[in-house]
Amino acid sequence: MEYTWNDIEQHVAACTNCSLSKTRQRPVMGRGNYQADIMLIAEAPGGQEDQQGLPFVGRSGEILDRLLQDCGLSREEIYITNILKCHPPGNRDPKEAEKEACFPYLKYETYLLKPRIIACLGRIAAQRIISADFKITRQHGAWTYRKGCALTATYHPSAILRDPSKYEVVKADFCEIVKKRNEILCQKES
Repeated sequence: MEYTWNDIEQHVAACTNCSLSKTRQRPVMGRGNYQADIMLIAEAPGGQEDQQGLPFVGRSGEILDRLLQDCGLSREEIYITNILKCHPPGNRDPKEAEKEACFPYLKYETYLLKPRIIACLGRIAAQRIISADFKITRQHGAWTYRKGCALTATYHPSAILRDPSKYEVVKADFCEIVKKRNEILCQKES
């Protein structure tokens, strides 16, 4: 069966594959441009996202919007999602069983989007998507390639809330993502 965006949203809305379905207010499906070259993947929705059912609507979302703007992007040009579609209580790290339960949804999102670049936001996303031993402090901004897609990671915007000095580092990583997208688009045209 060929899934559509609407099919995935309906599956996520009705999902009971893990215990988070009992504690969530609203599942949080990814949002953005369905033709985007750039896909951002974070670990899980936060409390405000759980209330609204939308990714990155809280203070981290404000920082994300500023980072995008500072690098010449907007949310209308990207697709953003999380590994988990439900908020873990107390903002705890996702459990392996929860990640496994949600991963098929992320795979379908990726399949439908066919991004040229995947940027992981934070250690947990990078360890699930890029490499299980990924070290965000040492490897952020580094590129790897898989199945015609460029993958990288940077700090999650919430890290900037805890340590504002990280803003410039994350901004530089975001600007490199834009540079990489432009390189890929130029190669595609020639």
